[in-house]
Amino acid sequence: MPVTFDDTSIAYAHKSNAELRNAKFIFSIIDNPIICSVATNAVKLSLKLRLPIEGIIKRTVFAHFCGGNNIKRANPLIEKLGSCGVATILDYSVEGGNKEDLFDRTMDEIIRTIHNASQCNHIAFGVFKVTGVASANLLEKIQNKKGLTLKEEACAKLFRERINAICSAAYENNIRLLIDAEESWIQCAIDSVVSEMMAKYNKEKAIVFNTYQLYRTDSLAKMKEAFNNAKKDGYYFGVKLVRGAYMEKERERAMHRGYKSPIHDDRESTDRAFNAAIDFCIDNLKYISLMCGSHNDYSNRYLVALMADKRIDKNDPRIWFSQLYGMSDNISFILARSGYNVAKYLPYGPIKAVMPYLLRRASENTSVAGQSSRELQLIRQEIRRRKREIPDGFDAH
Repeated sequence: MPVTFDDTSIAYAHKSNAELRNAKFIFSIIDNPIICSVATNAVKLSLKLRLPIEGIIKRTVFAHFCGGNNIKRANPLIEKLGSCGVATILDYSVEGGNKEDLFDRTMDEIIRTIHNASQCNHIAFGVFKVTGVASANLLEKIQNKKGLTLKEEACAKLFRERINAICSAAYENNIRLLIDAEESWIQCAIDSVVSEMMAKYNKEKAIVFNTYQLYRTDSLAKMKEAFNNAKKDGYYFGVKLVRGAYMEKERERAMHRGYKSPIHDDRESTDRAFNAAIDFCIDNLKYISLMCGSHNDYSNRYLVALMADKRIDKNDPRIWFSQLYGMSDNISFILARSGYNVAKYLPYGPIKAVMPYLLRRASENTSVAGQSSRELQLIRQEIRRRKREIPDGFDAH
C-alpha cells in the first residue's frame, strides 16, 4: 500500500494545542508574502536598533523552528522526538562570521555536538556549515583561485585544520557528519575540502557526507563526478540531497553581475534533477549512503516506492529521510511510524546568532510555491480534528 502524508493525528501527535496555535500563527504570516516581508524587515531593523524583541522571537518563531539556545535546553525535545521514532540532527546554527576566535569557538561547539551524539541514541548525525568555521570571503577567493596574502594563507590553513578536527571527531565517535551546501560562489571550495575528508575518513563506510542542491543546473553532474572519483579512489560516498535554500539570492546575484543564473528555470526541472539523483544513489547503493533531505511529498513517496521496488529494507542504515524541525511533520512522523529512518534537523544557539537561519526559513517558505500553504492547511486540519474529537479539551494545553 503506498504511503500517504495526510494523517495529521500522526503528524502532530507530539505537539500540544498551544504549539499548534503558534504554528498556525507563524505559517499564516509566512503564507502572505507581503506580510512576511514587512515582518522580517521589522525584525531585522529591531535587532539592528537593539530593541527588546528577543522575548517575542523566542516564544514564537524560535520556539517553532529551534531546539533552544544550548545543547542542554535541546535535550528534552530530542527525547520527545526520539519517543516518536524520529532521530535528531543537532545543528549549531551559527554562520557568517569573520573572526578567527569565533570560528574556533564554533568548531569547539560542533565537536561538542558530536560527542553529545555519541552518548545519545536519538541523535543520528552531526552537521555543520563551513561558513561557521571559515570566512565566506576567503572561500570565494580560494574558489576563484585568486592569490592569497600571507595572512589569508594562514587563515586558509586554519580553516582546513578546523574541518579536519570536526571530521576526525566524527570518525573517532562513529557519528555520521553532514556538511551543508552553501552559495554557488563558494561551493566548489567547500566541495574540494569535503572530498579530501571523504577520502580520509570514508574508507570503511560513509562518515562524511556532502550536500547537493538540485535546484542548481550543474549539481547532478557534479554529484556523479564526485561519486566516480570516490569509487575510483576506494572510499564510500556520503550524499545528502536537497532542493536548495538560496534560490532568490542566487538569481539576484546572477542578474546584478550579468552571468547566467545557476538555478533551474522552473520547479519541474529541479524536481526531475532531484528524482534522477535519487535514482542514481539507489542504483549505486553498494557504495553510497543517502540522506534524502526533502519537504516534497512526491519525492519522498518516490524514494519509498523505489525502495520497495528494489526490495530494500525500510530501515536500511544507508538510507535516511530528513526534514527541518518545524516543517513537514506530516512527512517525518508518518515515515517514522511506517518504519523508515527519519531525522529532524534541530537548530540551536543564541537567538541573535540563529536569526540568519530563521530569516532564511521565512524566505524559503515564501519563495517555494505552495510550501507554507500546505503547512497551514495541515495545521488547520489538525486543529479542526482536535476540536471535533475533544471539543472541551482543545484549549486545555
